[in-house]
Amino acid sequence: MRAMILAAGFGARLKPLTLRLPKPMFPVLNQPLLEHTLNFLSSQGIQDIIINVHHLPKKIVEHFGDGSDYGVRLVFSIEEKILGTAGGLKKAEEFLQKETFLVMNSDVLADINLANILKFHKEKNAYLTLVVRQDANPEKYKPIQLADDGRITRFVDASFNHPFQTTQRVMFTGIQIMEPEIFSRIPKDKFFGTTEDVFPSLVDEGLPVYGTLHEKYWIDIGTRETYIQAQADALEGKLILQTKSSINAEGPLIVPPVHIGKDCEISNDAQVGPHAVLGNGCRLRSGAMVENSILWEGVTIGSGATVKNSIIGKGVAIENSKQVVGLSL
Repeated sequence: MRAMILAAGFGARLKPLTLRLPKPMFPVLNQPLLEHTLNFLSSQGIQDIIINVHHLPKKIVEHFGDGSDYGVRLVFSIEEKILGTAGGLKKAEEFLQKETFLVMNSDVLADINLANILKFHKEKNAYLTLVVRQDANPEKYKPIQLADDGRITRFVDASFNHPFQTTQRVMFTGIQIMEPEIFSRIPKDKFFGTTEDVFPSLVDEGLPVYGTLHEKYWIDIGTRETYIQAQADALEGKLILQTKSSINAEGPLIVPPVHIGKDCEISNDAQVGPHAVLGNGCRLRSGAMVENSILWEGVTIGSGATVKNSIIGKGVAIENSKQVVGLSL
């Protein structure tokens, strides 16, 4: 099965960091987020992958190349103007049109067995299968109504009079399996969305659109909070990622779990952790403290400065005694 990774977005909720680096290149335990996505797909037996890019595309394309260093075969679909999820999909039609294929967002990390999802899709003879999940705060997401047979009966504002009355409200995880027939419903070279423009009409017409409920780990790295949380979860072992070993730091104020890159200079009286990730070449001066935060490569934290619940971008220097709490710099 071939796959498409949607990576063309602007990452607006993570500004100003995304003004300099596209979100798929954000380091997660000191490796690009997109690298973890490729590792996930490769581990599931998917090696032929197309990625659409628009915002700062060269940073992604030049880093990953043809994918051979990551055990996959990559093709990039460069959007001169952003086309939306469905428009981007249409542009990749030639690559995907021969058989059932997978589409997933580039900022999703999850513990999912794709073989089981594909089996469900085939058993239901589905046109489209969405991986869905329950959420403690469903009002944050566009509503999807899932019937007890797995049929999606309502998607956003679409409705279909399905005979099953028992439904539950779920949210879309950004992972889906599609049939090539979906391309006939997407106009060419036009901004078009899947959840806004395509999926509701499929449900409204009564086509076999299904949802399979995911109950294991899932996170969408779309905000500062979830970007930090995903790495804390990985440090705790709740999320399993293929990572390069962190450097074992010594010091009385190293509070695990932490992940520390190469060539970092940490004063003996600087506190690191818990849940801190330091990129290569970071420097923590005397009395500095970093907790539940991500420091990118080459960051300097001045003497007596505190960083909590924050993301500090590449090469940024935090002044002595400065308090940084809940920020992206």
